[in-house]
Amino acid sequence: MTDVNDATALAELVRERNATPLELVDDAVARIERLNPELNAVICPMFDQAREAAHGELPDGPFKGVPYLLKDILAACKDVPLTSGSRMLKDFVPDHDSELVARLRRAGFIFVGKTNAPEFGFLPTTEPLLYGPTHNPWDTAYTVGGSSGGSSAAVAARIVPAAHANDGGGSIRIPASCCGLFGLKPTRGRITLGPDLGDIMNGLVVEHAVTLSVRDSAAILDATQGPMPGDPYFAPPPARPYVEEVKAPPGKLRIAFSVRAPTGVDVHADCIAAVKDAAKLCEELGHHVEEKDPPIAGDMLSQAFMVPWTAGAAATLDGMGMLSGTTATPDNVEPLSMALAEMGRGHSASAYLVAVSLLQRIAREVARFMEQYDVWLTPTLAEPPLPLGSFDAPEGNPIAPLMRAAAFAPFTPIQNVTGQPAMNVPLFWNNAGLPIGAHFIGRYGDEASLFRLAAQLEKARPWIDRKPPLCA
Repeated sequence: MTDVNDATALAELVRERNATPLELVDDAVARIERLNPELNAVICPMFDQAREAAHGELPDGPFKGVPYLLKDILAACKDVPLTSGSRMLKDFVPDHDSELVARLRRAGFIFVGKTNAPEFGFLPTTEPLLYGPTHNPWDTAYTVGGSSGGSSAAVAARIVPAAHANDGGGSIRIPASCCGLFGLKPTRGRITLGPDLGDIMNGLVVEHAVTLSVRDSAAILDATQGPMPGDPYFAPPPARPYVEEVKAPPGKLRIAFSVRAPTGVDVHADCIAAVKDAAKLCEELGHHVEEKDPPIAGDMLSQAFMVPWTAGAAATLDGMGMLSGTTATPDNVEPLSMALAEMGRGHSASAYLVAVSLLQRIAREVARFMEQYDVWLTPTLAEPPLPLGSFDAPEGNPIAPLMRAAAFAPFTPIQNVTGQPAMNVPLFWNNAGLPIGAHFIGRYGDEASLFRLAAQLEKARPWIDRKPPLCA
């Protein structure tokens, strides 16, 4: 098997004729067959399609011949099931590619399968009833996070070096933290959601990837970023390719760090230690670092966020029902999803607009805070990875998993509200051997500064050769 660190290096093997796309696909398939029975990360193999693509004429993109996995939410791939982790959609097959999938194809990626996700991406753990739980390769008794949990488990286990992910409240950064990966949430509107969608939940949801290396994340964003005709808005275009930013020095950055959650939930000592360790490393690298909390009203954030989130749940069930010709019922949709949708249908139009205004107010307050700093550093999560089953709903209380999620992930939804780019950087592991991410937030539209800083941190404290026990 080919043992190469990242997607950029695999693509170089193909360009130098030291490996063929078919050899890379066969290697990835072999790893899926060997590791997936324990991980349950890949829920829809695409081996025949991948081998056919590898035999054919591939686009001459930056990742020509490199195997890739698609998360089973939003990534419409023609003639391949798209279930969103729900029994309601188990028979739904799209008849076209989403624009992101088309761009990934043009970049030269070969899709070898689709990955597990919680139903409709509503939880920060990957334990859907349809497919069962995905297991963390660092310790299979623990969650991989969510909602991009299957993708993150597969990348952490070195099945593929990068995989598709998306993020509506932390769903790139949360599993990246749980699995020890680099995970960048881009600026709102950086990658189109077309052709089927303009935005989701008033702009909370963005697309991208989880990766082993910083340079892969930058190159994938270069290949996929930008609007398509009809998009309601889009991010400011970058000054130059992100792969060039990775090679550039970050300069002396002004970095604020916080260890307190705006919502007031307790933050585990391991997560505080990870932030203070990252802050110390940044200071040693020459940056100005100080502890400072932005003025965020936690109660307002929580209450306002839940309005578009629950309204979005209702719209998801209704819209998916129309698209697939099915109806959401307790027999085909999990209790939490049904309860969220019921809550969402209870909001008036005026309540929705008030919530949007409150979230926009929070975004402006954070933007003013970011005028003083180039980067804001927080824990990615308030707790280390939790045991599988921690988000199970007790009888008669279907909303309990959402309350547990709010305590687990109080930091990441803020950037979905503000639209800012943010990244999980895997710099710290606790005494139990579980990864604990550091969460760096940039100014709106400024992925460039984050990539430059991430590359500097990656060089100072490399993580790519730190592999989970499952890979040993």
